[in-house]
Amino acid sequence: MYYKGIYHNFYQYNPHCALWCWGDITWGHSVSTDLVNWIQLEPVIEPDNPSDIDGCWTGSATILSGGQPVILYTGGSRDKCQVQNLVHPKNPSDPYLREWTKTGNNPVIQPVVPGLNRSQFRDPTTGWIGPDGLWRIAVGAELKSYTAALLYKSEDFLSWTRVDHPLYSQNLSNIVECNMWECLDFFAVLPGNNTGLDMSAAILRGTKHALKMSVGYFDKYLIGVYDLKRDAFVPDTIVDDCRLWLKIDYGNFYASKSFFDSKKGRRIIWGWSKEADCRSDDVAKGWAGIHTIPRTIWLDSNGKQLLQWPVDEIESLRTNEINHQGLELNKGDMFEINGVDTFQADVEIYFELTSINAAEPFNSSSLLDPEKHCCEAGASVHGGIGPFGLVILASNNMDEHTVVHFRVYKSQQKYMILMCSDLRRSSIRPSRYTPAYGGFFELDLAKERKISLRTL
Repeated sequence: MYYKGIYHNFYQYNPHCALWCWGDITWGHSVSTDLVNWIQLEPVIEPDNPSDIDGCWTGSATILSGGQPVILYTGGSRDKCQVQNLVHPKNPSDPYLREWTKTGNNPVIQPVVPGLNRSQFRDPTTGWIGPDGLWRIAVGAELKSYTAALLYKSEDFLSWTRVDHPLYSQNLSNIVECNMWECLDFFAVLPGNNTGLDMSAAILRGTKHALKMSVGYFDKYLIGVYDLKRDAFVPDTIVDDCRLWLKIDYGNFYASKSFFDSKKGRRIIWGWSKEADCRSDDVAKGWAGIHTIPRTIWLDSNGKQLLQWPVDEIESLRTNEINHQGLELNKGDMFEINGVDTFQADVEIYFELTSINAAEPFNSSSLLDPEKHCCEAGASVHGGIGPFGLVILASNNMDEHTVVHFRVYKSQQKYMILMCSDLRRSSIRPSRYTPAYGGFFELDLAKERKISLRTL
């Protein structure tokens, strides 16, 4: 969140060692004035109450109407029950918000819903105000054969009442891969406008809403409208199989969270990339997991897909520009970019295709598992158009390297592009988490003829 001139990043953190240990997870806290340079402060929420003794898990910050921030977070109790707790700053005049106080009546929300799995009830969203003046939040939950974003209302952000229907829900009975929704996010977007919207402000005409959830191994989302009369999210397109939902990111990216940046009027999203190292290496180096570069996020002009770009502040890190233009690459060719620090580079490439006639036909079943397709059609397997892309962090003999590459397929009147991020040869050390990630996107290649790639 942004508060009194300071950006605050809260994150799950184990102060004792670089391992994921129940009962040790706290909320770490870092601050910045520019989203680039960060100072780590003391943890702000620690497990010391019956309502969070088994860990202080995911939650969200909300700026209340008077400008004071509060945090709702999930706590784990000894009996594996998940509840929602509230904290507020001990000294709101401190722009660094170093100390926080737990409210006396925690937990403020308990899993007392009929049919609710008490160990699958977590991750409250940022609050928003409805037209009736009441605060609302959504909490991820598993009920019987459904996963749902349960909706709660409050006058004071302290006493909460569950609405008798969810914000949105999905039947899980037929799809194994679509498990409970974690790390919910719900926010407003305007088609074709990269200005961020405050969820508690009046809803402008033409506004859409995005419901994002972490499901399986990916962050997915639906675009639709927030029906104020029904107090429900209505997707523009109903797709029962969550494997076909759009992804926020085609790589190692999970548990993302967005916030409205009132300083610059934009919405910024963060994501977590889990570690590829083994546990012993994590312990040795003292940390595990990274935050991705913060990104501005908005809705495309068609109102169908979220767009993202690294925040402008990242440009301040750019030095020593190297430029190459008009390079012609034939099948099997590679061109080496020299003179840059490969561990801290910002690379922009535009691939212009000389012909699109050789594109292979697109098989729509590939949409169910693009990662499998990336493994089967790796960077060394030649296709009609592709692979082409970028090889990064490569050893001299290419025993170790990571490839980000594209393939082009023809589907009726459009073209489908497969983007893969292949880590399978990123390390020769054993016991590393090195999968291939991927996703498909549509592109009017007959009009564009160019595919661009920016890699940080």
